[in-house]
Amino acid sequence: MGTASTDTPRRGGLVYVIGASGAGKDTLIDWVRGRINALRPDLPIAFAHRYITRRNGSVGEAHVPLSVDEFETRRAAGLFTMTWQGHGLRYGIGIEIDLWRAAGLTVVVNGSREHLPAAAERYPDLRPVLITVAPDVLRQRLQARGRETEAEIEDRLHRTNALAVEHPLLATVDNTGSIENGGSRLMALIEAVAEASRRTLAFEPS
Repeated sequence: MGTASTDTPRRGGLVYVIGASGAGKDTLIDWVRGRINALRPDLPIAFAHRYITRRNGSVGEAHVPLSVDEFETRRAAGLFTMTWQGHGLRYGIGIEIDLWRAAGLTVVVNGSREHLPAAAERYPDLRPVLITVAPDVLRQRLQARGRETEAEIEDRLHRTNALAVEHPLLATVDNTGSIENGGSRLMALIEAVAEASRRTLAFEPS
């Protein structure tokens, strides 16, 4: 985890979206991101970009690409509020999300299942959302994207089944069906967090 100060006022909500590789987490986040600000302009919502040590042109989400040296320089300077490693890559979420929340924005983070406990410790008001999918559909999606061998796919499926995700406020989104169904469910959860944050702000003294 990063070393930035935890004294920044936590005002806007924080939605931490997680899910197994192949569950469609990035797809659902992109679906919501392309709609929610236009549909709900009354709710200030921002989507955090991730800093990742991979090329920007590689397959996957839009992100800020950094070399390993650049990443470590920023981490040493305290510019990340969350960091983790996975699949040979380093991931970071910038401390700018604390400024966004202090300005009243609800922030959506594309997170990591393994690092949910650390994220929840840093942000006790965090609302995690787990994207799930039926095992047979997950297998089909992993095979269709053609990034892993069959052995690697089996390893991913095993780790998905073995990893317990626990949090008292954990919500789930079943993405076995259409993107519209899963995206609508995720958007409703994000809206609920933003609306709750707005109600809280309305009662805070200026």
